[in-house]
Amino acid sequence: MAKDERDVVELLKTELDFIEKGGYGRSVRTPWKETSPFRDSLTCVNYALPEKAHPCSECHLIDFVPAEKRDELVPCHFIPLTETGETVEDLDVEGNQTKMEEALKQWMRRKIEEIEAQRRHATTIIREGGRGS
Repeated sequence: MAKDERDVVELLKTELDFIEKGGYGRSVRTPWKETSPFRDSLTCVNYALPEKAHPCSECHLIDFVPAEKRDELVPCHFIPLTETGETVEDLDVEGNQTKMEEALKQWMRRKIEEIEAQRRHATTIIREGGRGS
């Protein structure tokens, strides 16, 4: 299946910026409609589409979803965000928008840092002619 061609680090940085600017607050145009983390942002392969045109398996975020949750309606809501494994699904049930957004921001910062460190390490190995540390 085709994979999202966008860079995962850039997607996470964009999502983080989106949340930091209040992206998941109620829309001025549609205040009655709840917003969905990841699903209602540019990160989603189906963003702004009236229906789910692309399977979630094409999204970069699917790599962070536990295998047993990848068939859920919105699998990205089952990404473990905290050290205790809380997910968007768990935090949404609690109804604490601030706590959910903080967990999302911390998770994204960690993932961005991890991926960038992996890339730096891979680049170092390539430059050294394949000698890993």
